[in-house]
Amino acid sequence: MNKLIIAEKPSVASRLALSLGDGQPKRGYSKEGVSYYEVSKDGDSLFIVAAVGHLFTIRQKVQSRELPVFDIEWVASYKASESSSFTKKYLDTIAETGKRCAEYINACDYDIEGTVIGTNIIRYVARGDVNAALDPGTVRRMKFSTTTREDLLNAYAHLDAFDAANFDAGESRHMLDWMWGINLSRALIRAVASVGVKKILSIGRVQGPTLGVIAEREKEIRDFKPRDFWRLLMLCGGVEFENRRGNIFDKGQADQALAKVKGSEVLVRALDRRENQVRPYPPFDLTSLQLEASRVFGIDPSRTLAIAQALYERSYISYPRTTSQKLPYSLNLPRVISMMAKIEAYKALAERLIKEGRFRPAEGAKEDEAHPAIYPTGEPPRKLSGEEEKVYDIIAKRFLSCFAEYATIESTKITLAAGGEEYVADGSIVRKRGWLEFYGYYKPKEASLPELSVGKPILPEKVYSKKGVTEPPKRYSKAGLIALLERKNLGTKATRAEVIDTLFRREYIKGARIEATGLGMSVYTALKQYCSEILDEELTRKLESDMEDITKGKAKKADVIREGEEIIRKIIDDFKRNEGGIGNALKEGLKESEIANSLGKCNKCGVGMLQIRRSKAGKNFVGCTNYPNCTNTFSVPQGAAIVPTGKSCELCHTPIIKVFRKGKRPFTMDLDPNCITKKDWGKPKGGAGTEAGGPANPEASAAAPKSVAAQTAAKAQQPPGSLAVPEKRHAAARTAGTKRPRPSRQAKARKAK
Repeated sequence: MNKLIIAEKPSVASRLALSLGDGQPKRGYSKEGVSYYEVSKDGDSLFIVAAVGHLFTIRQKVQSRELPVFDIEWVASYKASESSSFTKKYLDTIAETGKRCAEYINACDYDIEGTVIGTNIIRYVARGDVNAALDPGTVRRMKFSTTTREDLLNAYAHLDAFDAANFDAGESRHMLDWMWGINLSRALIRAVASVGVKKILSIGRVQGPTLGVIAEREKEIRDFKPRDFWRLLMLCGGVEFENRRGNIFDKGQADQALAKVKGSEVLVRALDRRENQVRPYPPFDLTSLQLEASRVFGIDPSRTLAIAQALYERSYISYPRTTSQKLPYSLNLPRVISMMAKIEAYKALAERLIKEGRFRPAEGAKEDEAHPAIYPTGEPPRKLSGEEEKVYDIIAKRFLSCFAEYATIESTKITLAAGGEEYVADGSIVRKRGWLEFYGYYKPKEASLPELSVGKPILPEKVYSKKGVTEPPKRYSKAGLIALLERKNLGTKATRAEVIDTLFRREYIKGARIEATGLGMSVYTALKQYCSEILDEELTRKLESDMEDITKGKAKKADVIREGEEIIRKIIDDFKRNEGGIGNALKEGLKESEIANSLGKCNKCGVGMLQIRRSKAGKNFVGCTNYPNCTNTFSVPQGAAIVPTGKSCELCHTPIIKVFRKGKRPFTMDLDPNCITKKDWGKPKGGAGTEAGGPANPEASAAAPKSVAAQTAAKAQQPPGSLAVPEKRHAAARTAGTKRPRPSRQAKARKAK
């Protein structure tokens, strides 16, 4: 029998072909140049093809401006968006190959999204219509958590039936998210258009509550009233002992307590010393991996997921989109540890576990029915990038540390008494490192205390008070916000980072420590006042719970979608009744956002403000808000964060901006490419630089924008017959001194002749 196996990515299709065949796989190519594989297995011919993620998407059936919109269907992604045009050749290849097959195996990632991707392809191939019902008897599901040969062979030998419940849950999520997003986003755009403003706005089923969480924190910060407080301290043996009262908000009380202690005898009242056994951290689930990669390496959570996915597809780690902190016995953990012992970087640690027979892991509470915690497969990783190596290393060491001995930490608390007041200091020392030797990314704080005896008087070096000021709540980091959304059960493990990224793209939030923008706060305020359901966490959790019930057979897809439609109808009715109020609230927010994001007054017309804009080609530039009356524009470095400084250059009078580029030192520059402050850009370090210009080195010259006029002027000043050489190359030549370039192979050959 001919069988079609659908992988989610080309790299996984290749692994399947190499693993499943009885002999060498045959590689074929479609007319569009897309590869597929044919292998023989137990007398069957397996045709293995690859998708590139979702090949189908939701679209409105008949275009209409009426709201709400519920008449939707699946269509090929390339028909819905030009940016997805590349997917057509993959879909055509799968359809052409699938004509030869009578049975279909979905080998996409074993989660709800993977089920939707594979099932839609099978419906299209088998029925010629992605919206048609399937014959479940012709469909099988392949379940694996790693792409190693052993696991793929085992998964093929134990194929599951078509996971219809997973597909129904996934399709419900896609449909509800699309209907929620399109209806509410269009309603927002209409509301702001009703007051004469054109602006693309959006809101989604999970975006709304997420924006609400950020905006509520922003309100707490803005409403926060700082208070002075005093702490009473006693310095003994170089260690600060703090008064048990903690923060004292009345200076009179603090002074009075301090006066009682000064001149009094100080006694050691208590000394409490105990040893604590500290168990290893559990293995990673996706969220804890994203948190740790952010904490240790500063890697963005979205990037961490992409790196982990790439490591999984190359068989180096298990499936990363998991909520599990469990490593079941069925994984054959002794074998995995033995394989890790063959990798030089982990050999010593793995051999210690084998020698001591430590094969039982410390696990966490979280479970995932589909996949275990993230763990290394034992396949030796090759040709990893810098970030890939870092992420793999924390996964491998976290895994090995799960099996190691508990650490022993001795904690000590000393209490001093004087003048009716008590002062306390805490210290800790690691007595046995245990698993800490395996997982070097966690270092507990250690602090030694002076050697004191209970009941004996001591003479402190100093008794004093320190004034402090209470601080507002901290803003969330992206990783911290993802963890909070997980605790609140908002979104899914695979979508939370993307939801936050969308809020950034819509300019509702900004900053590494996430801050709601003026626009974000105005959207939140308008929705809170007129359509609070959009921000309602409980409502979003209810829909998430309903979709989970579909996977468990406790709810039906049609009922859940119908309930979602009723909620959307109510919200759209609220929008229509309050369109003007919502529009005015958003208009004010847009004004605040424009002012906040302005670089300064336009130096040409003096009327408009200079702002960062984005061209149709996707390039950032600075333009005047008085356009089309003023066409003043400036180039800015691409792929960089541009921050206004509030200053202007004294010479050219254009705003000064600060430029942040990943992995490089930030610098300041004005917007005028011909400003005299840039005359030394590109020269070796030590040249004269100014605040308005960038740093005087070759790196800065690459970032400095150069207008067409400036380039033309530079060429005109060159002597006849000279070649225009980029300034960066001139700098490199100057730095190189007398070193001559190496001759090419062709030059060597000519010389030999």
